[in-house]
Order: sequence, then structure tokens, then C-alpha cells
Amino acid sequence: MALADDLSGAAEAAALLRLPALLALDPVQVPPARDGEAVVVDLDSRHLPAAAAAGAVRTALAARPGATTWYKKCDSLLRGNVGAEAVAFAEGARAVVTAVALPVAGRVVRGGVVHVDGVPLHGSGAWRAEERAAPRSVAGALAPLLTAGVPLDVVRQGPRALADRLTAVAARGRHPVCDAETDADLDAVAEAALRLGPGYRLLGSGGLAAALGRRVGTAVPAQHVPDTGRPLLVVAGSAEPGIVAQIAQLEAAGAHHVSLKPDELTGALPVPLPPLPPGGITVLSVDGSGGIRSGAARHLVAGLARTAAALPGEPDLVLTGGETARRVLDAAQITALRPVGEIHHGAVHSLTADGRSVVTRPGSFGGPDSFHRIVAALRPRLPSPSSARRPTAPSPSQGVTP
Repeated sequence: MALADDLSGAAEAAALLRLPALLALDPVQVPPARDGEAVVVDLDSRHLPAAAAAGAVRTALAARPGATTWYKKCDSLLRGNVGAEAVAFAEGARAVVTAVALPVAGRVVRGGVVHVDGVPLHGSGAWRAEERAAPRSVAGALAPLLTAGVPLDVVRQGPRALADRLTAVAARGRHPVCDAETDADLDAVAEAALRLGPGYRLLGSGGLAAALGRRVGTAVPAQHVPDTGRPLLVVAGSAEPGIVAQIAQLEAAGAHHVSLKPDELTGALPVPLPPLPPGGITVLSVDGSGGIRSGAARHLVAGLARTAAALPGEPDLVLTGGETARRVLDAAQITALRPVGEIHHGAVHSLTADGRSVVTRPGSFGGPDSFHRIVAALRPRLPSPSSARRPTAPSPSQGVTP
């Protein structure tokens, strides 16, 4: 059983566990899982008040009392209600073993501090879109949970010695926070916790989910999903600076880009747009060229989601950013997904009950070709970046219909 505080994280965990999975969007009304399926629940709690986020964790824990292995996805940049949710997740457990490193993204933990490409998290720009300062340590993010650090040299002594340290930390009434720099380090953490049994719950990044998957998962072959001819809608709701280059590659390959100004998205109704062309590719984004007012991001995402869900044709969807993905699916009344494969790290391809493709991806993941790779996986005839035409200036007919 796995929990996550946003949809892109839940989908990432579902793919990395290497088990057939059901991704549920309601911790109370979880659809019946098939035999051998992992259940991954999106708590949709990242932006809730702390008490409500903790309540969502408790609700999910109570709904699956027979689960033998618990894993909770934590943002590798420590965003969200990390401490409040960790305290709730620890209730009834012998200990919560935390490892938030994500080596594949250049995020490691040394001395209990997250480093992003070699820079301590609190000194990097990774929290530029947040309204508060980044925590200076993993223990600080987990507060008020009582923790104790497990340094890298102990992690690298092997699972048996590490399990002994985890047991000793738990005996002092504290919860271990493990340093890690490599996937091998995360493998040791997962193996040590599993040796200690279900009283030891795991909390960490997608890197820890991958380590858990290497221990308990099976090779789940990617499912071939034929092109149904539906329109394809890419909703780029992330504020990450690399999104502009990703959109440009799709435009060069022939996608139609609709960039909406923030003022257009603040109303209660969706922005009226032309119908999506059958088989066509459309990118919907927020025009941030004039700057986005502090605190307005969630309102803009809600407006973007209303606009995307109102478009007819039941398009296949590519959704970036966990908040964007969840709001679009909520507006479209989609309550469960079944992952069928991972296109690249963090870009998870799922199917709805009626066969629509939905790809979710954290906003901070992926290089300049990320959107192109995702869309090419769904639409194999998409021109490659090297053979695609260069994007032209938008014509007067592009954009929002008056």
C-alpha cells in the first residue's frame, strides 16, 4: 500500500514499485484491486492545511488495516505537509524509516541535508515558487516527528548492520533518517526495513520506491496502447523554466499551442476555446511572460483545469505538475487510473476506465525533449526534433477565441 500527496508523485510511485497497480484518487472510496495489485492512493494533500493533510493520511491507513508493507511518497525537495503527514504516518508503527534522496535527479542527502546538484536545498532555487523558505534539513521538514540521523557510512555497512541501527534508533523512540547518494544506498535502506517487518514503514522519494520495487516487484511489461485517433491535449501547468523549451519542441513538430493570460483564468467559468481537431496535438499553458502574482498559482491551475476539462472530444491527456494533473482529472470526473508503463523517469502512462491515455509527470522532471518524447510514445508518427520544422510566430487566429 502506497500513499502520495499529489498525483504525479502517486503515479511515479505506482510505476516504480514494479507491480500491477491501481491508482486511486479517493482514499475512502478505493475501487477493488485485482489479485497481486499494489494500491497507490493520491491523498491530494500537498496544499491542504496541515491538520487536514494528517487526517487524509489517517483515513488511508484506516482503510487498509491488513496491508503488510506501507510506503509513503515524499517530495524529494521536501515540499508539502511533510512533517504533519509523517507524524500521522508513524501512528501505530514501530518506526518510520525515511530516505528522500533521488540520485537520478541529482538530489542526494548528506549529513541529513538534501543537496540539489551539489547545492544544499535551502541555498538552491528549487523552492522559488513556494511561499515559504526551504527547510534546512530533512529532520527540520519532518518536525515535529522525533528523528535521528543515520549517516552514510552506516548505510553502506550493509542491510544487516543497517537493520541493527534502525532497531536501535526505534528503541530510543525516534525515527531514522538515512543519508543516501546512490541507488545502492537506497537499496540497502529498503532491504533493511523489509527485514524488520511491517512495523517499519518506509517514507521517501521515488528513489526509495524504485528500491522497494527492486525488492518486492516483478517485471511488468509495458502495455502497448494503440493510437485511437483521439485528440491529444498537453496541459503544461508547471512554473518550471524548462517548460518553455519543451513546448517549443512540440510546436516545431506541428502541435498547436494555446497560451492563456493569467487574467483569463481567474473567472469561475472555463475559457472558451475552439474544439480540438481529431487526431491533433494541442498544448495549453499559462502565459507567464508578464510575471505571475505571488499566491496566484493555484487559482491559475484551477482555471486551466476547468478550461481543459470543458473541451469536447474526451482527449488523451498529458499533464505536468501534480496539482495540475489532479485538478484536470477532478474536473473530468476521472477517479482511478491503471498505470501501463513509464515513458521516461517520472512520466507515467496510465489508462482510464474508458480507455483514455493519461500521462502524468512532475513539473520539475524531464529535459527539453520531455514533451516530445511523451507525445511520440502516444503518437508514433510525430516528427523527430531533428526533422521537425521550426516553430513559426503565432498567427492572429491562435490563442483564445474572443
